[in-house]
Amino acid sequence: MNAALQLAEIHDRIARTCAIARREPADVTLVAVSKTHPAEIIAPLLEAGHRVFGENRVQEAQAKWPTLRERWPDAQLHLVGRLQSNKAEDAARLIDCIHSLDRPSLVAALARAFDKAGRQVSCFVQVDVGEEPQKGGCAVRDLPGLLTQARGADIPVIGLMCVPPAAIEPAPFFALLDKLARDNGLAERSMGMSGDYETAIMLGATHVRVGTALFGKRG
Repeated sequence: MNAALQLAEIHDRIARTCAIARREPADVTLVAVSKTHPAEIIAPLLEAGHRVFGENRVQEAQAKWPTLRERWPDAQLHLVGRLQSNKAEDAARLIDCIHSLDRPSLVAALARAFDKAGRQVSCFVQVDVGEEPQKGGCAVRDLPGLLTQARGADIPVIGLMCVPPAAIEPAPFFALLDKLARDNGLAERSMGMSGDYETAIMLGATHVRVGTALFGKRG
C-alpha cells in the first residue's frame, strides 16, 4: 500500500464529507495512527507533508520518534492508547497531545509530570460511551467530576475522545460524545477511525484517528 496515495485519498474523503456536513476541512485533524509501524513506513507520509501522528504506547514512541523528529522537528505526536500513570513523565516530555485521560489517578500523575517537565500537554478525556470498561475511558456519569478535577489541577483539557463498541453502528455513540462535549463546554471531539471516520465527521469530530486505511493491516 502506498501511504502517500492513501493519504491523498483520505484527505479527499474528509473534504467531501465536510462539504456535506457544511464544515471546513481545516477544522478536522487527521491523526495518522502509526502504532506498530516502523520508521521507514512512517517516513513517506512525513515526506508527503503530513505532520500529525498517533501512537498507542509511550515506549514504542520513544523507540522511533526521536530519530524521525531529527529530520522532521515539526511532527506532532498524539498518544491515542491508554496511558499508564507510571509513564506520565515520559509522556510529558515526548507527547504533544494525550487522547486517553480517563481516571483521577492519571490526572494527579499528569499534573506532577507537567510541572516537572515544565510544559503542558493538551488532553482529551476518554469517555466509555459503550460501557466497555476493558477499553478504558471514564463512565459517562463520572465525567463531570473528572473534568472538575482535571481543571482544578490545571490540566489543559481540550475535548473528549471515544472508541465505540465494535460491530455496532457507531453514529449514536458519536452523537453522545458530541452532546457531552457541548454540555461541558469543550470544543474538540476525538472520534472516528478507519472504518467510520466519515460518520464521525458528520457528527462533529475534530480529530479522526486513522491507521489501517493509511498503512494497511498491521502484521
